[in-house]
Amino acid sequence: MTGGMNDSLGRLYDQVIAAKTADPALSRTAKLMRSGRAKMAKKLAEEAIEVIIDAMNGETEAVVRESADLLYNLVVLWAAAGVRPQDVFAEMARRERLFGLAEKVPKKHVETSARRKVVLLEARRKSRRR
Repeated sequence: MTGGMNDSLGRLYDQVIAAKTADPALSRTAKLMRSGRAKMAKKLAEEAIEVIIDAMNGETEAVVRESADLLYNLVVLWAAAGVRPQDVFAEMARRERLFGLAEKVPKKHVETSARRKVVLLEARRKSRRR
């Protein structure tokens, strides 16, 4: 299973990278890549919310479909941010060695400099300026 997931995300990542130079009129990925990180982040957040709603409603098949969309949008944002799937998998392996497989890194183990400021997405900034 692990190799399959790594392989699937790796192949998806490669396709997303290849689509960067595609015609945005023909490629949804190319269009999204050119729309900027704020739009990409918005799409990722929308998909995450859809997964949450479907999970809360007990709609298993919808969770599966929306999760695939969520992973797609995550990989698009990774590509835009210069993050490769193997970078994420390496971090997951590091955490597994330190804290166990199914554990999130405790906040006390995160460097304060590694914490980030909350930023408003571009769309929110514009709507607040009225």
